[in-house]
Amino acid sequence: MNKNFYITTPIYYPSAKPHMGHAYTSIIADFFARFKKIDGFNVHFLTGTDEHGLKIQRSAEKNNMKPKDFCDQISKTFEDLTKILNLSNTDFIRTTENRHINSVQNLWKILEDNNQIYLSKYTGWYSVSDEAFYQNDEIETKEGKKYSTSSGSLVEWVEEESFFFKLSEWEKPLLKFYEENPKFILPEARKNEVISFVKNGLKDLSVSRKTFSWGIKIPTNEQHIIYVWLDALTNYISALNFPNTKDNLYKKFWPADIHIIGKDILRFHAIYWPAFLMAASLPLPKRVYGHGWILSGDEKMSKSKNNILDPLEIIEQYGLDALRYYLLKEVSFGNDGNISQEKLENCINSDLANNYGNLCQRVLAFCEKNCDLVVPSHEFSKDDLNVLLPFENLNKLRNLIDNQNINVYMNFLIEMLFASNKYFNDQEPWKKKDNKIRLNTIVFTALELIRKISILLYPVIPETSLKVLKIFGIDEKTINFESMSKHESLKVGISLSKINILFKKIEK
Repeated sequence: MNKNFYITTPIYYPSAKPHMGHAYTSIIADFFARFKKIDGFNVHFLTGTDEHGLKIQRSAEKNNMKPKDFCDQISKTFEDLTKILNLSNTDFIRTTENRHINSVQNLWKILEDNNQIYLSKYTGWYSVSDEAFYQNDEIETKEGKKYSTSSGSLVEWVEEESFFFKLSEWEKPLLKFYEENPKFILPEARKNEVISFVKNGLKDLSVSRKTFSWGIKIPTNEQHIIYVWLDALTNYISALNFPNTKDNLYKKFWPADIHIIGKDILRFHAIYWPAFLMAASLPLPKRVYGHGWILSGDEKMSKSKNNILDPLEIIEQYGLDALRYYLLKEVSFGNDGNISQEKLENCINSDLANNYGNLCQRVLAFCEKNCDLVVPSHEFSKDDLNVLLPFENLNKLRNLIDNQNINVYMNFLIEMLFASNKYFNDQEPWKKKDNKIRLNTIVFTALELIRKISILLYPVIPETSLKVLKIFGIDEKTINFESMSKHESLKVGISLSKINILFKKIEK
């Protein structure tokens, strides 16, 4: 079995301030990356910044800066965010890097050589904010101005010489590919949306601009720069040293296992990107997953609505692991979800402080008082084995992850936390002091439950779960998902560490 796993987030436009959408996509991708890593996979996890285009050029001019200096400053914000969010990314790419520019220009040459690009004139609506072209039926007028009906962004009329990509030629091959690869686009609603759009007919795509200068020049015509989305999407292979397809990184990790994206950029990833790759005779990624938006109330967060929630402020107030847990548990993956302070505080108090933190402290305190903080010997009864049994089905858990069933995974974790607390309460080890074998077995089983749950929680709340695993002498290098199915991984006689409060309750 191939034990390499390549996961990406979109490369982010370097806005002045990261928002909750950036944090959500990054945390989701990190969750999958960490799970695969503890399951023995060689993981390549890519994120980065998208730094070309008219939007960037105008932002730089507004700040009286050169575009590259502006990008250097803002990109650092996103690189710092990877550390603030405790991401396990193995690469951070910037589209201003030479390795990326080289890849994009080489892909362009391949498309030209394959007769996929021609020179003509573009006339139509363009959104600088979205870096996207729109048809007449995708435009609405408000107070005398034109806006995209899908994104709500302001559009402007553009007329200029442009190179075009023969997107229309790939309508039938794309539909055939979707049919033969039914899980290429997930969730199902996103796939249906894409198929419907393609069936309505694809028009050739303008893939160059001439009226501004900030971007990657076309190698055969330096008056034009390459359309920012053809540029940006190529990052997924430029990070693997394309066009050198014999490079170890490319051979090991392409095609990507999954692109995690927001649903607003689905068209670019599920139509344009596979069409570019098909036209260049390159393998397509295995999956594109378009998740929902994080809403503020019932509305998408946007600068224009002044309703952007700052993840850094929430982390400052509640802690990173609390935010990660909340987003993974409370947002139905694939659908829109919103941030609620009340639900976040309930998550901290109920799930993290009570169900997990309190379980760890109770069991460790009892072990210290009755077993000198040493893993005791044991003789399993039916009750003990029954509570451990659900952890044996590793393939079920793997299947949940491979199909991006985060919510079912989180429900399983919550059920196991509930079952573990119930087990310890029902067995009443404090009443078994005259039966040392039984007392020891209950303690051993409870410790083993904590170990297993903490391994499953590692992709969700890595910092806190590692604090717990540390008491068993387990660190990031020695976490082993396979050990979940074994119920006697704890060595009898080893000393355990004490544990501090993991999550403080929020006082209402």
